[in-house]
Amino acid sequence: MTDTTGHNDGRTAHEVREYLLTHLNDTLRRPGMYGGEMALRLYLDAVAFAHASEQAWQQELKDLQTRQGSSSTGVRGAFQALWGDTHEGAVASVYAEIAHRQGWLRLDRTLTSAEHDEIRRVTGTWCRKDRLLSDVVTTFGPPSVLFGGNNPNYPKTLAYATDQRDDTLLCFHLWNSFAPSPSSSSASVHAEPVLWAFRDGGTLFTDGFTFTPEGSARRRTS
Repeated sequence: MTDTTGHNDGRTAHEVREYLLTHLNDTLRRPGMYGGEMALRLYLDAVAFAHASEQAWQQELKDLQTRQGSSSTGVRGAFQALWGDTHEGAVASVYAEIAHRQGWLRLDRTLTSAEHDEIRRVTGTWCRKDRLLSDVVTTFGPPSVLFGGNNPNYPKTLAYATDQRDDTLLCFHLWNSFAPSPSSSSASVHAEPVLWAFRDGGTLFTDGFTFTPEGSARRRTS
């Protein structure tokens, strides 16, 4: 607030928290624009401090390492080991799980418990066939959060969540990229992103994945 002399007496604690939460959520959705995994860690550090939740945040990081969801090179390293790719939307979704449990993730769409349970119930069978981005959205509706932007030429992760912090963030990991030469530099490998895997918690990081045939093939060749 600024008084009549033009002196700014600083932001309120609420304003600081809202500012940090807004930027955290922007960074989760478009991590490549903000600095990737390092930026996510820094914003989560700041949000945890602003909410007096540093201990909970540090415990989340320890639990992530215990579950082998983070290596010496971070969450990127866990995905690199899993399927040889480290696209930032997938990495962001792991940090979003933490943000969701702490009440810091802002959802664009909130699922009911019944909708959440239905996704968990059918995906084991549903992922036995290769699926595209449009298949995910047609079957399960718009995501609660889209990690990685809307450009169909790039990988992305779609997450589905309820407003209950203890409910798992259900994630669909999709991949696309530009085709190598001699193809046109503007041609993508797929017309739209293809589903590699569905992720639903898990005691260990790798336990939570259900792979499509395309995703299983990628694991064998990575």
